Amino acid sequence: MIRLTHISKTFYGKTTVPAVRDVSLTVGDGEIFGVIGFSGAGKSTLVRCINMLERPDSGEVLINNQDLMRLSPRELRGARKNIGMIFQHFNLFQSRTVGENIIYPLQYRGIPPGAVAERLRELLKLVDLSDKEHAYPSQLSGGQKQRVGIARALATNPSILLCDEVTSALDPQTTQSILGLLKDLNKKLGLTIVLITHEMNVVKSICTRVAVMEKGEIIECGSIFDVFSNPAQRITKDFIATTSNLHKIYDLLREDSPLIRLKPNQILARFSYVGRNTVEALISTVSIRFNIKINIIFGDLDIIQETPLGGLINILDGEGEAIARAVQWITDRGVRVEVIKHG
Repeated sequence: MIRLTHISKTFYGKTTVPAVRDVSLTVGDGEIFGVIGFSGAGKSTLVRCINMLERPDSGEVLINNQDLMRLSPRELRGARKNIGMIFQHFNLFQSRTVGENIIYPLQYRGIPPGAVAERLRELLKLVDLSDKEHAYPSQLSGGQKQRVGIARALATNPSILLCDEVTSALDPQTTQSILGLLKDLNKKLGLTIVLITHEMNVVKSICTRVAVMEKGEIIECGSIFDVFSNPAQRITKDFIATTSNLHKIYDLLREDSPLIRLKPNQILARFSYVGRNTVEALISTVSIRFNIKINIIFGDLDIIQETPLGGLINILDGEGEAIARAVQWITDRGVRVEVIKHG
């Protein structure tokens, strides 16, 4: 559905800012694709190149095999009807009602009033705002305002929806509500969604693949499960750490917490689980088989693309040889073991 080939975009002023540098990526039809990066990484500029709100300096922007870079202004306006966009701060007309905001993209297109009214009813129902048609934005919550923005973006029946930091202004509960709505729309309408964010939890919740951006470049790209289970880049590891409490072990080490002070015959270890091995009774089996004690300090387990993924922080207590054999036995079953500290 979307193919970007060697896209570059530089802004010129008092300083030269290379916002996007030689980026190539493909987004499949019906996919929810995430682009994540810290502020200034170039992700918002990249997504605006998809609908040509920012024209790339070089490269190709193909939407359904049509190169937008080669279109005339009139042809480009027509192509943009197939691409909806929603924004972080909603961008609603404060002086217009919810209904008037939603049908704004349909004005001046010669569509009969009856057809516009019918489309409005469909959109209000789709985003669960049927009772808010005559309300004004000032009377809505943040989540309701974003639902209006989503309905407006869908007014022209686009097949692509671009989402630029759409949950950044929302509280966690409302964020999950909006992400759930986007996931439902993806299934119901077959929408191809590109989601720009700086929050790894957002990507983890609904995306199938993710690209990590830094300094205008894509430094890592893959399925959500592959990226979470085996991140290659330092920045990706930092993003993933924000979604888990396992990194807190390093804070405890720095603080010399009594919780993890070890005796001479103990080790502190992190077990990393992937898929199948999360449901095996490894802890109890190891304890019985090798005659060692395992104290679980804390852990974290999540479901990513219907596959369990997570880890445990443990203190292993026993004879050195028994612990070594236990660690090898656990490793042989596909669990990564990181020995963090020896007693």
